[in-house]
Amino acid sequence: MEMTESFTAEDRALAGWEIVAASTSALVAEWVVYALAGGGTLPLLFPVATAVAFMLLSHHARGETARDVGWRLDNFRPAARLLLPPMLGVSAVLVSVGWYAGTLDFGRWEGGQSILGVPALSILWGPLQQYALQGFINRRAQVVLGRGAPSVLLVGLLFALFHLPNPWLTLATFMAGLYWAWVYQRAPNLLAVGLSHGLMTWVLISSVPPAALHNLRVGYKYFG
Repeated sequence: MEMTESFTAEDRALAGWEIVAASTSALVAEWVVYALAGGGTLPLLFPVATAVAFMLLSHHARGETARDVGWRLDNFRPAARLLLPPMLGVSAVLVSVGWYAGTLDFGRWEGGQSILGVPALSILWGPLQQYALQGFINRRAQVVLGRGAPSVLLVGLLFALFHLPNPWLTLATFMAGLYWAWVYQRAPNLLAVGLSHGLMTWVLISSVPPAALHNLRVGYKYFG
């Protein structure tokens, strides 16, 4: 399904409810399920699996292919060209700050985990988050609000919402979410934005003290 086509009022209403359902699932997992599970992560698999199944069924019902969503290689270079300049600029600033403050450590991952975990988390976790954010929420936002600033802003706000109440991480994800959403609307490639997500997360936590980011804790876990 190309995002340039026109949509009926029913299409827009359904897309709006789909955004609400997917976002609510993420927030329930972060705030309710995690709290009821006593801090365990295994129970989170159920809401996550339910959300993924819901998104896949939605794609099927709308006739969206994996290529439509962004699992493709033909536009990887255009997406990478859009992503690379701000990535380099922000990375330079973060590394400079970390070097000046004496907190620069590329072996740090989420407050002390081995650097060996970085490739796996970057390659897998980044694209998976961006699939939900761009391949589903961004596409549905374009149905509701059209391509451009309003839908990009909605994606950025939702991405930030998922990282509350962590203040610095919320601000960082809002800014990054805006740019990733903008890039995706011009070159919908989930591999490019996903790798960007993983790499920039690595640079961020390698430069900023874990305490400042509260070890990337969000939702109910932030208070644990």
